[in-house]
Amino acid sequence: ALFKSRGTEWQLLQDYQFLRIDTFLDPDKDPLGAGYHITQSKIALGSGGWTGRGFMEGTQSRLNFLPEKHTDFIFTTIAEEFGFIGTISILAIYVGIIIFCLHSALKHKERFASLLSLGLTVTFFLFFAVNMSMVMGLAPVVGVPLPLISYGGSAMLVLMGAFGLIQSAHVHRPRGNI
Repeated sequence: ALFKSRGTEWQLLQDYQFLRIDTFLDPDKDPLGAGYHITQSKIALGSGGWTGRGFMEGTQSRLNFLPEKHTDFIFTTIAEEFGFIGTISILAIYVGIIIFCLHSALKHKERFASLLSLGLTVTFFLFFAVNMSMVMGLAPVVGVPLPLISYGGSAMLVLMGAFGLIQSAHVHRPRGNI
C-alpha cells in the first residue's frame, strides 16, 4: 500500500508485487511471514564464516530453517557449509565461464555466431546475477535458480542447450580465430 499513491506506473502492479517490493525494502517488518526467506538466507550467509560449518553441517539448511535450499537458495547453503572460501571458489568458476564465453563471442568473425554467443552469455550472467542478488538481499526474492547448481530441470535443460550453441559456435569458427 506504500506505493499505490505514488504514480500511475505503480497502479499497474498486482498486490503480490507490492508485497514483494515492500518485503525487499524491509524484510524485518514480517520476519516470520513474507520476510522469512531473506531473513534466514542472511543468517545462513553470515554463519558460514571463513571455512564454513562443514558439509551437511549447516544449521539453517540441515534443520530446515532455510526454505528452498536446493533450488533458489542453494548458494546460501554452500556459503553456510563451505564458508567464504567456498563461495569465492564458486564465484571464480562462474567468472571463468563468463570470460570464456565472452571471449569466444567477441573474437568470432561471423556476426550471427558472435551475437548468439553474446546473447546467451548475457542471459547466463543475468540468471547468475539475479540469484546472487536475491540470496544476499540486494534484490527481491523472485525464484530464479542458480545456473549449473540449483535443482531445476527446465532451467538446466535450457542452459545446457545454450552452452551447446556457444560451444558449437566456438568449435566451428573460421580458422585462425581465437
